[in-house]
Amino acid sequence: MPIYDLEVFLRLSADLNYLLVVKPTNWSSVLDKILNEQHLPVAKQEILLETMEYLDQVYGRKRRRMGAQAIIHPLRATALLVRSMPVPLHLDMMASLLHDRFEDFPSVSRPADFGESIDPPLRAIMNKLPEDEQWFLTERLYWLTKRSGENYYRYIGRMLSEACRTPEAVRVKLADRLDNTLDMRMDFRHANDNIDFFEELFQMMFLPSYHPNKSNFAHPSHSAMDGSERLYQLYKNIVLISLVRQKKAAEDDAISITLFKILIQASIKEAKRIAQHIFSYHQTNITRMRELVIETMQYIMEGGIDAVTAPTLGKMLDGLFLKWFNEPDRRVRTRNLAELYKDKDLMVEASIAFIVIFYRFLDDPAYFVHGISEEGIKVE
Repeated sequence: MPIYDLEVFLRLSADLNYLLVVKPTNWSSVLDKILNEQHLPVAKQEILLETMEYLDQVYGRKRRRMGAQAIIHPLRATALLVRSMPVPLHLDMMASLLHDRFEDFPSVSRPADFGESIDPPLRAIMNKLPEDEQWFLTERLYWLTKRSGENYYRYIGRMLSEACRTPEAVRVKLADRLDNTLDMRMDFRHANDNIDFFEELFQMMFLPSYHPNKSNFAHPSHSAMDGSERLYQLYKNIVLISLVRQKKAAEDDAISITLFKILIQASIKEAKRIAQHIFSYHQTNITRMRELVIETMQYIMEGGIDAVTAPTLGKMLDGLFLKWFNEPDRRVRTRNLAELYKDKDLMVEASIAFIVIFYRFLDDPAYFVHGISEEGIKVE
């Protein structure tokens, strides 16, 4: 099965989590799981093992929002990266392992200045690399690190601009977003997730005798991340993919292209799950369900997903990005998303629109959402 398949991801997560729970951690087994039966020279394996041990000390008992140990994110993202490569590349793996290490780092003008601030334990590990590899790794970490005060748009735009000549940083960022996208389902799986959404949609629209596929299961208990917050994460994928397209970042790199397509497929599947969940539990009126699908189709056919729209034009989806997802203040954005969560009709239309946006990315190599730039988003 492809690596964007949720079952594959959950097995990978379970295997890594089990290896992390057992103490002392057998880092060789963790590396074997990441490498997925591929080979690296022993010397390179030893440096990767030391890097993972270093990260274990850095992350300590920190947890991710979904409850897993914080270290599982770089480990899993690296495993996803390796699975997109014909052969594993140790510098790419190190960059992936370390990509979240330096958050909100003070602004520095050169990779060399960034390198001087790397803490001694990590510097001792990096010194075991040849000098040219030390430089390349430092440069990639410098590009991947979000500067203090940078918003998401400016961070992604800067990273893609600086990394335009070499694709390695783009690979790592795509693997990072892929892991974050798949991770949203770690505590929120349900039998209805396996329904063929398009088949269900076709029957709903064309069978006069159609009855909504109401679930025979109780509504899942509250998740650490609800449907509106999942839509926000998919919005971040739209921003990343649109900026990659605009800047033509790593457009000739086979590994980046593979990850790019995998991230899109994973995003499509998640948007389908959100819509299917609402149809199964929240909006089960067949007439209204059909109305929402038709309204969304008309909006799309009129060009509504080609560009950022203003919230004052009168359609439910108008201003979707600006009103619900663009707020830079996390507390205000959280309140906005809580309001969006209450509007299940809008969430249905947004989910379907997102599905089509991601399919447009696959279908049209020139497509991106106009109005998204490294300066932010604006109406076009």
